[in-house]
Amino acid sequence: MIIGQGSVNLRLFRILENKQLHIALVGNPNSGKSSLFNSLTGLSQKVGNFPGVTVDKKTGTSKIGQSTAKIIDLPGTYSLYPRRLDEEVAYKVILNQDKDLKADVIVVVADASNLKRNLLFCSQIIDLKRPVVMALTMMDLARKKGIHININEMERELGIPIVAVNPRKNKGIDHLKKAIELVSGNLFKAPVHNFIDVEALAPQAIAGVQQLVPGISSYEGVHYLINHETFTLPDALQEQIEQTEIDHHFNPTKTQAEEILQRYQRIGMVMNGSVTLPDPNKKSILTDKLDNIFLHRVWGYFILLAVLFLMFQCVFLIASYPMDWIESGTAAFSGWLSNILPENNFSDLLINGIIAGLGGIVIFVPQIMILFGLITLLEDTGYMARISFLTDRVMRSVGLNGKSVMPMISGFACAVPAIMSARAIENRKERLLTILITPLMSCSARLPVYVILVGLVIPKTYFLGFISLQGLMMMGLYLLGVVFALLVSYVAKFFIKNKEKSYFILELPVYRAPRWKNALETMIEKARIFVVQAGKIIMIISIILWFLSSFGPKERMHAVQQEYETALAKPNADTVLVEETRAAAKLENSYAGIMGKTIEPVIHPLGFDWKIGIALVTSFAAREVFVGTMATLYSVEDDGGANMALRDKMDKATFEDGTKVFTVATGVSLLIFYVFAMLCMSTLAIVKRETGSWKWPLIQLAYMTGLAYGLSFIVYQLLK
Repeated sequence: MIIGQGSVNLRLFRILENKQLHIALVGNPNSGKSSLFNSLTGLSQKVGNFPGVTVDKKTGTSKIGQSTAKIIDLPGTYSLYPRRLDEEVAYKVILNQDKDLKADVIVVVADASNLKRNLLFCSQIIDLKRPVVMALTMMDLARKKGIHININEMERELGIPIVAVNPRKNKGIDHLKKAIELVSGNLFKAPVHNFIDVEALAPQAIAGVQQLVPGISSYEGVHYLINHETFTLPDALQEQIEQTEIDHHFNPTKTQAEEILQRYQRIGMVMNGSVTLPDPNKKSILTDKLDNIFLHRVWGYFILLAVLFLMFQCVFLIASYPMDWIESGTAAFSGWLSNILPENNFSDLLINGIIAGLGGIVIFVPQIMILFGLITLLEDTGYMARISFLTDRVMRSVGLNGKSVMPMISGFACAVPAIMSARAIENRKERLLTILITPLMSCSARLPVYVILVGLVIPKTYFLGFISLQGLMMMGLYLLGVVFALLVSYVAKFFIKNKEKSYFILELPVYRAPRWKNALETMIEKARIFVVQAGKIIMIISIILWFLSSFGPKERMHAVQQEYETALAKPNADTVLVEETRAAAKLENSYAGIMGKTIEPVIHPLGFDWKIGIALVTSFAAREVFVGTMATLYSVEDDGGANMALRDKMDKATFEDGTKVFTVATGVSLLIFYVFAMLCMSTLAIVKRETGSWKWPLIQLAYMTGLAYGLSFIVYQLLK
């Protein structure tokens, strides 16, 4: 589009200088809306919830001309007839029925390679007579498909500014901002005529509702007639609109069907004049050819397993080098501090509490970064959506559908946002089943536990020179959670009754080259979040745990000190051995030791000692705290081992009878426990929030604890 300069810019400045624009991004799912939002807002983003509903609201700021605009990324929707809660949110903002959010400009993001369907939604926005700009994305893909769009001609047909953009390469963004400036300043006039003859759909009823609600467009009047019950209107007005429907025999279903038919007829005319489509006999593009391979009925599943296998091999193999550097660096730093600081409670807290706890977590940052980086690459390439498609048949057999896969995959990162993403599942039963099983996916908080235990009890064996046994074990733990999630869903579907019909409609995005910069930014951001969020919890727990491990009832601690002094006073006493014995006795008689000893009889059949019991209790705050807890406990017990790696300390650990604690049987039993146990307060809280009842989180806690205990018991008894 052609942008004017000079006096127009001066006029815009005067209009916008004291006003913050509110710009709503709307569009079909997979139209490039999120990419455009990221390009416009950069790092100035926030994620919250729309007031009163559990639907994500992504907002950010962007410089538009002389003003700072607030950008709102609304949930994706195919039309102005919502079917889901997230679509309902977008609908109310667009119809000005959201009391907290009024959009000055609506930017409709349309996929140029799938224009007919995208124009349906755009034409509805046009008929609302709102200030609107179309951002045309995926022009490069359209050209590959042989689709050529005359943007100037389409602008004339639609009567709105149209700007071609490529958010992934940051192209066209400045032109889009200029178009938003023009529209927000009322310098680009909205089309006088409707896209279709809206009044003809129900002339008398529309005229009647326009008298009741002055200032609305004819098409807005149609939506008042169809959906006024969902609008926040006075009771008297609701009754008047209802009476208008009755008086003029308004039929919402017939009106909606007629409208959609007319829109597609007009869209066909618009496209005939402005779009050149490819020869239908032309050979399929690369995406179709790749789908023939990746979505094959047989080979598709083998490819999926191979992708997962490679992902977990990379997590172990590539991360091993930076992990070794971090581990040796942390141990050396702790040893250096212990040599230069005087022996007192403060230095003990610093070295054996805070540094030991945090050091036990920082070591796993490389693996978390690699895992999230690989997941981001899979999403970028378009393969993640294929996983949903491939698994739909399996999902349906256990009471779910293909849409359940995305929350489950997200659960590998964190169960909390994964459970929230289940809102996109329309069917209540399938949504509830998805929520119940998602915590069985091995989240990133379990990764530190898996890594240290797998590295401790599973040999560093390689098959064919590159297939790691430890990597296979790691993959097995993740698959075990998936398999049992499906089994739990299969059983639970018989107890949750629901008569809603379920449909699975999925649009597969095209395959694209991954954005390495995006993957790198995601890796850094996820590492930062992990360190900051986990670090806060671990620091608090480490301080509390150090106190509980260093102090105990006076009479007990006094008895330990007397025994130590007596042993030290003996001729030829081995001071090193006496000191080690004293440290162990002190820990056993501390408050933490008493707590661990109390629960030890319950967990002993699983192969766990009282120190592991303490770690299980503290893990309820966050699973990754297990590593920090073990680091603190073993540091407090071994005063002279500040420069020893945690894995070495755990490898030396013994029961009272002298047998090793961390054998293969105990290690695998503990791994199984962490695969299934609901050790996360945040997850329970979000399940309560999403289901509106404590019933379901309590059921979740009970069945997951039962699974964890029962399966760990079986594994330990078989392997010991």
